[in-house]
Amino acid sequence: MNPATENSLAARSREARAALDAHVREMVAWHFSPETGCPFWLDYAAKLSFDPRERIQGFDDLKHLGHFEDEWLRGGPVRRWLPKGLEGEPLYAFETGGSTGLPKTRLNILDFRIDYSQFSETLSDETFPKDSDWLMLGPSGPRRLRLAIEHLAQVRGGIAFHVDLDPRWVNKLVKAGKHQDMEDYKEHVIDQGLKILRGHDNVKCLFTTPKLLESLCEKISLPKAGITGIFCGGTEMNAQFHRFAREELVPGVDFVPTYGNTLMGLACSKPFDPETKDYTITYYPPHPRAVFELVDPDDPERVVEYGETGRVMLTTLTKDFFMPRFLERDEGERAEPIDPYPWDGVANLRLFTRFEESVVVGVY
Repeated sequence: MNPATENSLAARSREARAALDAHVREMVAWHFSPETGCPFWLDYAAKLSFDPRERIQGFDDLKHLGHFEDEWLRGGPVRRWLPKGLEGEPLYAFETGGSTGLPKTRLNILDFRIDYSQFSETLSDETFPKDSDWLMLGPSGPRRLRLAIEHLAQVRGGIAFHVDLDPRWVNKLVKAGKHQDMEDYKEHVIDQGLKILRGHDNVKCLFTTPKLLESLCEKISLPKAGITGIFCGGTEMNAQFHRFAREELVPGVDFVPTYGNTLMGLACSKPFDPETKDYTITYYPPHPRAVFELVDPDDPERVVEYGETGRVMLTTLTKDFFMPRFLERDEGERAEPIDPYPWDGVANLRLFTRFEESVVVGVY
């Protein structure tokens, strides 16, 4: 990187940080004001010895609130998370996968539309053509992904076709050792996808997971079927699969790795450079609506150095949902800001080592 570019990136990083601090003040004022906040955070504030709206003046000050606990989202009256400022809006209750216990539930009002509208702006109109249709071959049911992909297709002028897929059933089959039943269910899912691809010529864009993409490509040539862009995410996404996808599964197709979840939204990956052939996947969150920090697993107050391995600590800052400093089930290496995304990212994202034996990964 030449000095001029480096200076420009440093300046943009400072600007992004200033914008983040301002956004934090705005979101704290929203969630802790009696007129706009939700019952959970108003009750939480009543037990504090300070007013968060006064104490928290920037991102670093969120430490005064401690760590968000995932148990807060497991059961309980879900409307305690509804901000008064959004009462009367249509509500959506979305669940996490339940891989670490009882599924977490969060309310969604505007977020899934905003998140995927913003993501749409990062896609190429050449490889994800406007007015073309989508196949969503991934988890359905109570997850926000189904409606989010549908919204993404609609924003781009298309229609989303879906399959039925219940990964919780697959996880049960895995735990029970019923591997043939799991394979039969996967075949059932792939068969549904094939029927959509063969019956609808305008499907040019695809969302799926690594395992399902590999299974789909065993049955059909996606480039010959007219697919020009693939948006792919899941726990099996790594540098090895990235190379395999680009060079062997779908050569010539625009392959976009992504990392998203119900609690955050959608992170974009560092653009692939075909000249360097670097298949390392680095994700950058949708700043300032969400922020990644890579922290020492034994001391979550310490942010690790660039290139050092840490556990992902996620902060979500939207009008729908305020989630400060949540320790995720993932780990990776802290990545430096880059030109499109002048804030920290995470490279080589993977399941947190200490969870490997307790988390079941099925169709992902």
